[in-house]
Amino acid sequence: MINGVHVLIYSKKAAADKKFFKEVLKCPNVDVGGGWLIFGLPPTELAFHPSPDVISQELYLMCDDIHQFVAEMKKHDIECGKISSQAWGLHTKLILPSGGKLGVYQPKHERPKPMKARSIIKNKKSVTKSVKMKK
Repeated sequence: MINGVHVLIYSKKAAADKKFFKEVLKCPNVDVGGGWLIFGLPPTELAFHPSPDVISQELYLMCDDIHQFVAEMKKHDIECGKISSQAWGLHTKLILPSGGKLGVYQPKHERPKPMKARSIIKNKKSVTKSVKMKK
């Protein structure tokens, strides 16, 4: 049923942030027209945390070695905040070229296997046939 996750990041300097994801992080991408880039990302995971009053979402990039990541960002004049150790991982905030902040962490927890993409359409031939018949 779910075949991916599409994340939106709103930015005051979208061109600079897109350039960072394309040239520094080397994310594969497609131009879907007019310079609108959609970037491919590694497998994702989703967690729910209890909250008494706040309903929000957060996005974190994950890496294997936070110290190596921060050192690589320095080579590109990209600032990262202080690395903090949490029960769940080593964490920093990446400062995007736009000034926006994005969490990055090296997990200490076990990682789930990626979900295999599944379609709700079982038999595409029968769907195509029924659509043609309705025309």
